[in-house]
Amino acid sequence: MTDHNPPLPSAAELETLEAAAVELARRAGQEITDAFCQELRVEYKGGDNGPATDPVSEVDHRVETLIREQLSRRFPDHGIIGEEQRPRPGPDSAFVWAVDPVDGTANFVHGFPLFAAALGILHRGRPVAGAIWCATGHALRPGVYHARANGPLCFDGRPLAPRRNPQARRRLVGHAGGRDGGGWYGRHSGSACLDGAFTAAGLLYAARFRHPHLWDVAAGAALVLAAGGQVQVAREGRWQPLEAFEPLERDWCQPVIMGHPDAVARMAREKP
Repeated sequence: MTDHNPPLPSAAELETLEAAAVELARRAGQEITDAFCQELRVEYKGGDNGPATDPVSEVDHRVETLIREQLSRRFPDHGIIGEEQRPRPGPDSAFVWAVDPVDGTANFVHGFPLFAAALGILHRGRPVAGAIWCATGHALRPGVYHARANGPLCFDGRPLAPRRNPQARRRLVGHAGGRDGGGWYGRHSGSACLDGAFTAAGLLYAARFRHPHLWDVAAGAALVLAAGGQVQVAREGRWQPLEAFEPLERDWCQPVIMGHPDAVARMAREKP
């Protein structure tokens, strides 16, 4: 069983990991930007019992390959769990990178400018750092949201305090169904990673994910926690505070809530 409270890596090690994640997120963003609005080769994948409706582009494959090559060179003993390729070397490594090369691919291939690339770093399953390149953000331009444990939430290297307009009576919440309720407006961007970054930045009060994969939420969880938010995961039919992602494997898929503590507490009153 995973030790839920292992000692954190040193501050210097976390800084190194965060810097590497930011660099690779920027490189991913550049690859995505260069390919945006071009005619792309698109394939479709689906679940075992359903039609193939989930698009994946040649850029998804290219970006993940680039990231994996860099991680293998810089951190050869680290594991990698990515959306498009098999894990390397495996989830038993002390450090595991959860990589989503292009999240919001359906948006991307149609030229709809809401998508992201994410790298989440887990230590013994615990999210300790992350970087999310977003096609747009609070500054109305592309950039990287990033953070590490016991460090500030940043946007392109500058500390960022979560933004909330005190005059707004109802806040925005990321929700797969996009439905309003509970005193907020529901929003569905089409990118779980983008929702995670926007939640950390305070643009969304919280976000609820029905059945995300590890690469969808690992980076966002690190950013939200660094920004003072909370993350809860559904286990055994009830919501529980996230201590570590487990079992740490490629087919991890559990409901998740993240965001401002008040919003998380209210959303957790509903059954998973």
